[in-house]
Amino acid sequence: MMRNIVLKRLLQSSSSFTRSPSSRSNPFLLSSRCYAVLYRPIWEVEAKSKAVVFPREGPGFSYGLNWALAGKGVIVKDKAFQNLEPSELKQKGATIAESLSGLPVHVRGSIVKGASELSKGQFDKLLKQVTSKISSISNVFVHDGAIGSSPKCDAKVRVISDCPSAVLSLSNVLWKTPTRAVSHDSCPLTVYVATSISSGVGKNIGSKGNKGFVAADIERSSLILCGKAFSDTNGIKEALAALSGPIISSRGGLPLPARLLVSGDSVILLFAPEETIQSCADSLVSADAGVILSSQGVAPYFQSGKVGGLNLFKLPAAVVLASSDSSGVIPSVSRLSPGQAAYHFLAGYQNGKFTPAYSNCPSSTDPLELAKAFLSKLQENQISSFLINVNEGEKNITGKDLVKLVESTLSKNSPTFQAKGGDLQEKYKSFLSGKFQELPEEFSF
Repeated sequence: MMRNIVLKRLLQSSSSFTRSPSSRSNPFLLSSRCYAVLYRPIWEVEAKSKAVVFPREGPGFSYGLNWALAGKGVIVKDKAFQNLEPSELKQKGATIAESLSGLPVHVRGSIVKGASELSKGQFDKLLKQVTSKISSISNVFVHDGAIGSSPKCDAKVRVISDCPSAVLSLSNVLWKTPTRAVSHDSCPLTVYVATSISSGVGKNIGSKGNKGFVAADIERSSLILCGKAFSDTNGIKEALAALSGPIISSRGGLPLPARLLVSGDSVILLFAPEETIQSCADSLVSADAGVILSSQGVAPYFQSGKVGGLNLFKLPAAVVLASSDSSGVIPSVSRLSPGQAAYHFLAGYQNGKFTPAYSNCPSSTDPLELAKAFLSKLQENQISSFLINVNEGEKNITGKDLVKLVESTLSKNSPTFQAKGGDLQEKYKSFLSGKFQELPEEFSF
């Protein structure tokens, strides 16, 4: 009876308990102190009620965020700063890090392209080491963003870092997302950044990088960046693209390794070899591979200074597949049916070599399933398709010449595709039949 009276008075009172510094990061300590007070005599509680202060949330402290981080294995030691602006991050010590490239990338899960290098046990052990390290740092920095600028088909991302510089770098990659969007998302990706962890942890997964490494687990929707790996922007984008594929597909979007070219009022999806793309990167919306095609339009995977305030483009007027054939069998420019476009997209033919779906990066999406979905989008939205040969004999079309050719293709009445003799069709058939069990009837050379 007495205990119930005490509890009732405590709930009615505007005052409460003073928390110790350690309880700020551990709600269980606060809970135990409350129960201890409930068993004190009522006169003792009333006597001290005027001297106590209710623990309030403030900059660097949020009950909800702390609980969310605890669910990801990170226990906040002192403060957790969430979604700080670049100027605020710099006040906390963030600097522009030197750009790196080619750091080791290890991936496990349902990988189609690239062998699964990590076992579940290896990733679990690494994740525990990383979360323990982040938990030992006084201040944790959290950034919420998204892969893809279309809210209906994007993949939400939460970055948990021990370093403000890493958050500053990643905030320039991810799209902004509304406050609380990540905490309300059904399947967000989590990026753990441990810049201060020992380089020796990489030995457990066979990583030889002394500057850092990237480790991803598609099944757990988790990405780990150790050391200076947050500075390897290209490696991070490749890993995030692989992780986000299943999420984007489940939300009605089609993840494609294409680039966006805007010509006048027309949006064009361009598929081409990497060296060809880089030669005309300045003319593209973004040089990064990765767009999401949906019924709402087309959206880039990652932020780009060229995009400006526009984050969702209208449906493409055309799809252009750039092939490379020095034998002259493939015409310079030709129109493709949807079935032919899906077939050539799946093959990705480049001078005797095939690059299925025009991508060499790790992927969680089967190229054949991607080609089938690609065919459906072309048919549903009546998108025109063209095939361009960027290498006719000694002539190599790159840079601005390629852009001009792509743009002029839309305004011309291009002939339908017809190979100029040779055994190229048999090469296509031999490769695709050997790699994929059965192709849809609509697919054709």
